[in-house]
Amino acid sequence: MDDVAKIKIRMKNIFIGIIVGFQLFISCNKSGDTIHNLIDYKKEFYQTDKHIAVPPAFIPLPPGAIRPEGWLNDWAESAANGITGHLDEWSPTFGEAWKGKGFKAEGTNEEDGTGWALEQCAYWLDGAVRLAYVLNDSALIRKVSARLDTVVEGVLNHPENSLIYWKPKDFVNEVKTTRGEFNSWSHSHMARALLAYYEATGREEVLTALLNAYSDYPLPIMPEKIYPVTGAVNVDPMIELYTLTGDTAILNKILEMTKSTSFNQTIDKWIDGKFESRHGVVFYENIRIPAMLYSFSGNKKYLEAFFSANRWLGQHILPCGVASSEEFNAGIGSTRNIETCNVSTSAWTYQKVFEITGDSDWGDAIEKVFFNAVPAAVDSDFKTMCYYQSPNRINGVFPSEAPIAPGHDASPYIFRPTGHPVLCCVGNVNRAIPNYIMHMWMTTLDNGIAATLYGPSEVKTTVSNGVGITIKTETNYPYTEDIVLSLYPEREIEFPLYLRMPEWCKNPSIRVNGKDVVWNFNDKGFALIKRAWQKEDKVSIHFPMQVNIILGNETSYPQVQYFKNNRNQAILKRVNNPFQSVYYGPLLLALPVPDKGENSTSKEYKGTFNFALNMNSEKTNELTSVHKQEMNKPWHWQLDDSPLKIRVQAKQFDWEPTELQPLPQNFVSAGKDTTIVLVPYNMTKFRISMFPVCE
Repeated sequence: MDDVAKIKIRMKNIFIGIIVGFQLFISCNKSGDTIHNLIDYKKEFYQTDKHIAVPPAFIPLPPGAIRPEGWLNDWAESAANGITGHLDEWSPTFGEAWKGKGFKAEGTNEEDGTGWALEQCAYWLDGAVRLAYVLNDSALIRKVSARLDTVVEGVLNHPENSLIYWKPKDFVNEVKTTRGEFNSWSHSHMARALLAYYEATGREEVLTALLNAYSDYPLPIMPEKIYPVTGAVNVDPMIELYTLTGDTAILNKILEMTKSTSFNQTIDKWIDGKFESRHGVVFYENIRIPAMLYSFSGNKKYLEAFFSANRWLGQHILPCGVASSEEFNAGIGSTRNIETCNVSTSAWTYQKVFEITGDSDWGDAIEKVFFNAVPAAVDSDFKTMCYYQSPNRINGVFPSEAPIAPGHDASPYIFRPTGHPVLCCVGNVNRAIPNYIMHMWMTTLDNGIAATLYGPSEVKTTVSNGVGITIKTETNYPYTEDIVLSLYPEREIEFPLYLRMPEWCKNPSIRVNGKDVVWNFNDKGFALIKRAWQKEDKVSIHFPMQVNIILGNETSYPQVQYFKNNRNQAILKRVNNPFQSVYYGPLLLALPVPDKGENSTSKEYKGTFNFALNMNSEKTNELTSVHKQEMNKPWHWQLDDSPLKIRVQAKQFDWEPTELQPLPQNFVSAGKDTTIVLVPYNMTKFRISMFPVCE
């Protein structure tokens, strides 16, 4: 059979898959809109498809089903008016990539436009298309649609190729080379953008292009060491593509990995805890793949492989909720860094496991990242961002302005419109806000709905028997303790309402229409209320917050050659400096170091950071005072207008941190008793959030 005949057969199969999938899609609710159709279609698919061994606990909603309100909308609008909405105007990487032609940019092939730009621009497009439809921003929709339509048309005009439509498919088939794996990695992120585009619009040609690209896609193995990059992450969009189409060719590709000897050998090594420090972004992206394959295999060792990897990652988690990653995972330390790519990537991986397991702990983990690490990575107007953030930063030279950064001496801490000459992080950061908003509510297979992440919003979805419902969430959470849900079903209808109960909250309460209700925890950490709901029913949730102090110890850098060659502190084989971090609900607190703007401290900063916490954890509430004020409208993360300030006991002492000794080696005994005022970490650029500790 010649190549032309093969292509014709493949396209016929793709066309049949599209028709079948789309007929299922529209038959679910002919009177509903695209969002309702898609939601009901997915529910039916997960309940009837014989190849799904373990259906997910939650089903996410498409872009546009959830709209942000209040402070969250203000922040999303800032992103649209800032980096997310204008990145293509600031750099050729984002202005020209995926157009099928060459151009000049860092790490990019001038002849054909491949290389770093494919990865970096795909990150941006994935975040931008989601934000565009979350906000229903017509200008951003037009901008992003034009680029994504170029890719779709290119694939349809070159059905023998992948999403990198102007190159032959073997361009992503070099699975044993760094070049091939990197191309395949970039391919997966463009696929995620196109899937979001399809779910927002229901346009069949987008799905056709994806099916064509993946119909005989060369899926690589899961690498044992997860470095360098790997195309195994294509499993993520392939699973979603199978869900949308039921295409057996895609399914067979997915199952190939579960049957692979090398994959299962890698899984066994993960379960045994055999890891070493590797690239943080690649690690976060890959560890979710076994968990996602669990849905098809039902093999619990795939989940255990993820849990084992995540436990190992706990050795690197910094107080803001993200693992250190100075490119490679770097242990726990007050001047260790987080690459901004990991801020978005960690939350996405946690989100996928949240959908699969339904365990509320993953919602806690996502909120910790979103409320702390995400705002710290961008300036208040979302027009500049940084490549690295660290728990402690006291001036323009500490931590070192040139820790390990890929290929440049430029400081990764400085806030710039594109962050750093290497543009992965400025692309990836655009995913954080829309991905959080899109997963605040998810549907359940028992025809209910779950409040999975909290913040001001409005959701439109369906519940029992396809009945439409709108739920408005009024709150300034996490800066306030109260959340009010107003329910507007199309008619009175009984369905289960699940409310995530954060682990940090010890005494939550729930009232319905002003009356206390009896509710039960399910085994996943959710409160369940099942009743007949009517229009304008109100659910009032109270999450009392208190100051919580965590005691920990810094650790040495991983003893791998990568750090030994580049970090002075890596010569220390043992580091055990004590530290304390302070939380209020999900918020990490910090001592703000006075600054003159986004990149420099004021001249008076000296003497404003050298404090040790003097807090007895058993008497925390007696030794603190909490001051709250209304959030400014619109909300722009101004430090002077912090809605939360907490005064704590401390000792001022003689302390001058160095790279080799960033925190005192021992508990602090001498010093002047005083009090200091802490604010949310997310409002600071210069700060102390890992404090020395008094005896």
